[in-house]
Amino acid sequence: MGIFRKKRTDEKVDLTALPEHIAIILDGNGRWAKRRGLPRTAGHAVGSENFRKIATYCNDIGVKYLTVYAFSTENWKRPDEEVSTIMSLLEKYIIEAIEEVTKKNLRLRFWGSREGLSEKILKLMSDAEKKSDEMTGMQVNVCLNYGARDEIKNALRGIVKDVEAGKLSCEEISEKTISSKLYSADTPDPDLLIRPGGETRLSNFLLWQAAYSELYFSDKFWPEFDERELDRAIIEFQKRNRRFGGV
Repeated sequence: MGIFRKKRTDEKVDLTALPEHIAIILDGNGRWAKRRGLPRTAGHAVGSENFRKIATYCNDIGVKYLTVYAFSTENWKRPDEEVSTIMSLLEKYIIEAIEEVTKKNLRLRFWGSREGLSEKILKLMSDAEKKSDEMTGMQVNVCLNYGARDEIKNALRGIVKDVEAGKLSCEEISEKTISSKLYSADTPDPDLLIRPGGETRLSNFLLWQAAYSELYFSDKFWPEFDERELDRAIIEFQKRNRRFGGV
């Protein structure tokens, strides 16, 4: 069993004490498919639909921020067919999401490097974010071509440029300075970070932002991680005593 998993109970989520920001590593699509004798690409298709379902549920219950790890900087190493399928699914998702943004009052943001992405995807991302500017509901952050070390590296480069330009002194650099240069500059750190798929590591995801996140690991693969599983993660979160280094 994964760490922090609880047996099924009749406990209910306390909607007055929800995590403000939930982050999820969308892991296990390929292994889910393999266990069913399907190509890995089939797992990504089902996983994409599950993301839509979980995002809708989070919005319905009142979560303010949802961040998902959709494609990492390391995922380019996967077989070309698998990468191509993931990119096609992303195109389809963004096109549909542009309509959902208005319908459900959602804000959509993309975190990660734009390098290597197709012009079509870049245009769709830009259109979705511009349309989101008018919305006031839950913010969905899709980490696409994202790596936390790459994010921190780029943040430090930005700070060095500010120092060289005389906008900032070395003595003035603080944690807030670094946070302001990250993709998440306008977003609170995640309260709850969930990883389905049976692995118990962060895999280069939100390394700076997750310093005090509550972690929840599940043996369920992402395509089978449904609303009940999310409820269990939230219930476990609500039992934690978050001290942030204090007593």
